[in-house]
Amino acid sequence: MKKTFKAQNINCINCSNLIKGSLEDEFGTIDVNLETSPKEVTVEIKDEKSEAHFVNEMADIGFDIINE
Repeated sequence: MKKTFKAQNINCINCSNLIKGSLEDEFGTIDVNLETSPKEVTVEIKDEKSEAHFVNEMADIGFDIINE
């Protein structure tokens, strides 16, 4: 299922490219919406384990997911 996360520290297209370049091989197509505040990242998530892994991978490259 597609899931959208709100993320901190995403500021520009370079941030978007870093996320895609770092994580798309593992998670498939990732959409980054630079028009919203906070920025939104949409990705296909299979289960809770892959969701937790995605959140951790995002944090590892400097983009913390905002818990609502």
